[in-house]
Amino acid sequence: MGAIPDWLLRHQVLIEPLTGEGPFGPEYGEQTLVRCFVDAKRRLVRDAEGAEVISETTIFMPLDTTCPAGSRVVIGDRASTVITAARRDGGGLPTPDHLEVVLQ
Repeated sequence: MGAIPDWLLRHQVLIEPLTGEGPFGPEYGEQTLVRCFVDAKRRLVRDAEGAEVISETTIFMPLDTTCPAGSRVVIGDRASTVITAARRDGGGLPTPDHLEVVLQ
């Protein structure tokens, strides 16, 4: 199957990828408009440190998207922070390869 099919990418979000920490807090890269699938469902997840946090939204986007934990994502008029990002790569198996991003 390869990449996630285009017909599943029904939504668009703006991503500002986290590039590092500066003297005044987090620094972000250039905003990028990305086609994706948005699943607005509340669920309990673990962050990078292992703490349990509530996620309001999960986004599924193309595998080559740059969106590390801590990045800022804008959906409509709401900005959120990425809790975790997981690459879902089937390694050649017939699965929809994608990046799964969990938002606060």
